[in-house]
Amino acid sequence: MTDARSTTETSPRRIAIIGGGLSGLAAAHRLIELTSAASPTSPRCEITLLEAGPRLGGIVGTRRENGYLIDTGADSFLTNKPGAIGLCRRLGLEDKLVATDSRYRGVHVVFDGRPVPVPAGFQLLGPTAIWPMITTPILSPWGKLRLLMEPFVPSRTPRDATELADESLASFVRRRFGREVLERLVQPLVGGIYTSDPEQLSLAATLPRFLEQERDFGSLIRAALSAKNSDRPPGANPTDTTSSGARYGLFAGLAGGMEDLLAALRSRVEAGGTVKLNTRVTEIQRPLTNPQREQGALSRDASASPFLLALSDGTHHSFDSVIVATTTHHAALLLGELDHDLSSELRQIEYASSAIVVTGHRLADVAHPLDSFGLVVPHRERRRILATSFSSRKFPERAPAGSVLLRTFVGGAMQPELNDLPDDELQRLVQSELSELLGVRGEPEISLVVRYPRAMPQYHVGHLDRVARIEALTARHPGLALAGNAYRGVGIPDAIHSGESAAMLVG
Repeated sequence: MTDARSTTETSPRRIAIIGGGLSGLAAAHRLIELTSAASPTSPRCEITLLEAGPRLGGIVGTRRENGYLIDTGADSFLTNKPGAIGLCRRLGLEDKLVATDSRYRGVHVVFDGRPVPVPAGFQLLGPTAIWPMITTPILSPWGKLRLLMEPFVPSRTPRDATELADESLASFVRRRFGREVLERLVQPLVGGIYTSDPEQLSLAATLPRFLEQERDFGSLIRAALSAKNSDRPPGANPTDTTSSGARYGLFAGLAGGMEDLLAALRSRVEAGGTVKLNTRVTEIQRPLTNPQREQGALSRDASASPFLLALSDGTHHSFDSVIVATTTHHAALLLGELDHDLSSELRQIEYASSAIVVTGHRLADVAHPLDSFGLVVPHRERRRILATSFSSRKFPERAPAGSVLLRTFVGGAMQPELNDLPDDELQRLVQSELSELLGVRGEPEISLVVRYPRAMPQYHVGHLDRVARIEALTARHPGLALAGNAYRGVGIPDAIHSGESAAMLVG
């Protein structure tokens, strides 16, 4: 980087990406692709990625320890969204893609203190098969009858213009299926994904396909049983409607963990741009000429003025375009002087903290057969964990022969006090819970704690309206774009798509 300077017609366009998480890396990579594909007469681009920490990847990462392969963040991604699978193909990683193990597809839920299989075909919010719901011990006779009444429940319409069109996940599920389905099945399944309170979680922002099913079919059961409502992509396993929990047949991982993706991205970005680690941006400014000031700071004429990035070392550096790929509370701090309204909207997106306690055990020390991909825990059970993923059941080569790798999630929006416990207390807490729920005995072969403070954005009711306002305010600043998992999806494909979309806006 050089000190602030004016640009000329022959100077390359200088683009900065703030934040080296997955969205920032995806944005940088896409800009490099666009630059490589541009015609020789197009302006050249200089791409600089600025990361405040010592490594790239954000909350995504992979570790190896004592024969275990540990994804410290997400360990898989949906393949029916193009963001991740498309990027893997462009990076030449197709031969490293691995499908989930079909022998274990499904999930257990804690019911009255013991693990019980989620009914076959129950996927996040509703059933795709009726008989498993009738025979499950998880629901009472009244809970089953209430579920079967769902096709006769009328669709919701706002009572007047002042009532929000959006609806919380809890409200939607209670209305359509009843309280038992919400508390015993939906809350733990969705909570394991979003670490959120379902009473506040926006259905439109998280699982809009269920709103669409209600609108198009008048019933989720009717939609699931209708041959017209197949949302499986070409090549998807048509028999996967019987797996419980998420649609596990649509998930994939990487042979070497998510580090395969990060390593390929790092290589491309370092080859095509400049990466600055341990480089903290403290403010984004946009100096204006006197005529621009007279017309107002938000005039379209401001597009001629570069962005000035202030760094924590006291230096300032000029860029023609900037992508902010950080958490929204950090983005709000950076943009406070540039646009108070935008900063204020960004501050309104709340985040939850969580921790993952990773343990490795000899299979001989685990009484439960671990015959699924994991265990989710309803809040009503008053346990101290959210979920446990049986990682080495999902993908091969995650644990040494005769051992199993478990990742247990703690904290989230509904148990925030647990995030304050020190590592050793979290480890003891998880060991106690695994002992009671899965019959885990003895000391683990490995045990480590991975913390994610204020890392999971909370998509509360009204989230999409707020995002629309943020996007409109950002558009007042030509050359500025936002990216990350706080806007239109928290999964790996969504984070990648967000970064690539931001690149398209400024590139």
